[in-house]
Amino acid sequence: MMTRITATACGAFLVAVVVAGVSPILGQQEKFDLLVRGGHVIDPRNGINSVMDVAIAGGKIAEVAGRIDPSRANRVADATGLYVVPGMIDLHTHVFYGTEDTYLSNGYVAVQPDAHALRAGVTTVVDAGGAGWRNFDQFKRQVIDRSLTRVLSFINIVGSGMKGGPFEQDLADMNASLTVMRIREHPKVIVGIKTAHYRGPEWDPVDRAVEAGKQSEVPVMVDFGTFRAERPFEDLVLKHLRPGDIYTHTYLGAVPMLDQNGKIRPYLFDAQKRGIIFDVGHGSGSFWYSQAEPATAQGFWPDTISTDLHAESMVRGMKDMTNVMSKLLNLGMSLQDVIARSTWKPAQVIKRTDLGHLSVGAPADVTVLRLHRGTFGFIDVRGGRKAGTQKLEAEMTVREGRVVWDLNGISAP
Repeated sequence: MMTRITATACGAFLVAVVVAGVSPILGQQEKFDLLVRGGHVIDPRNGINSVMDVAIAGGKIAEVAGRIDPSRANRVADATGLYVVPGMIDLHTHVFYGTEDTYLSNGYVAVQPDAHALRAGVTTVVDAGGAGWRNFDQFKRQVIDRSLTRVLSFINIVGSGMKGGPFEQDLADMNASLTVMRIREHPKVIVGIKTAHYRGPEWDPVDRAVEAGKQSEVPVMVDFGTFRAERPFEDLVLKHLRPGDIYTHTYLGAVPMLDQNGKIRPYLFDAQKRGIIFDVGHGSGSFWYSQAEPATAQGFWPDTISTDLHAESMVRGMKDMTNVMSKLLNLGMSLQDVIARSTWKPAQVIKRTDLGHLSVGAPADVTVLRLHRGTFGFIDVRGGRKAGTQKLEAEMTVREGRVVWDLNGISAP
């Protein structure tokens, strides 16, 4: 069957987009569960950037159109003057505690996803290497299966996961075959492999993670740890990683990004062209304005926007996903690109293309954003302040059709 989606563009000009092969969610006499009405919809996958209504039924997107009769809905949320976007995907978070005191040491303590993500407009978080093959099942039982937020995972190449100290330096516990085994057991949940914090001179952690990625056909995310002359960062992004693999902490101060004259080093553009994904991964130590400002001014932008959410970063300069997005917005990235790199692009990177868009039949993960204009301050990880004139805030978050955050009650009767 065929479902018609209409969008209003350039005044009265009506563009009709016909999507084949999608069954209608509702018959003519049935009602929508929720209608998000009058908001400016930005849906990068479907090329929508205009004022439209979004109807939801049965936990799915049911209709997107220029105007939908509100009498057809059981509940209406007035999004006039607001932006309606796909539920955001935070590609780098830490939401697995583990069971030992050494886990995520030195202040990098995991957080409970539902207590933080949904109020920031994030409907999907990806844990970045908290668990390895030894303890992934525990992570799934304790967090993934119990969270309202959708929780996915980059599994650590270290079997014990991100326990800190000597555990993450143990080459003997970095096993590609056992990592692949866990990925094959949980193919819809484990979306990639993480290697992080290694201090030694060897390439083994990266190369073993990439080998596991080849066998399981998932991307690898790298937190490079200690930058050493024996394993140059340039070689990481030009030789060791594959197209589609991810370097997180793009604007970390240790990244050899700028030459002595403040010019961006050309190899970074070469790496991006060959398909390496550069992810923000803000955290509490990895976003320096002294890197981000000159790099973005010269056209080197991140491919994906993420928080590196943990207990320390959320109370320092990072704060939350909308705050990190606002930093990129004030550096000069367009709102459309900020939304794309927080929704559809990360969905593509982790090969979960069922997410990150508002197509009819897709999970009804929807975020409503308010764009404030005024004078605001943004702090980098070294405590420096930069002024900005725009700031995003999550007004409402819908997770599979359920309103789970409503800051000012726009969906309340």
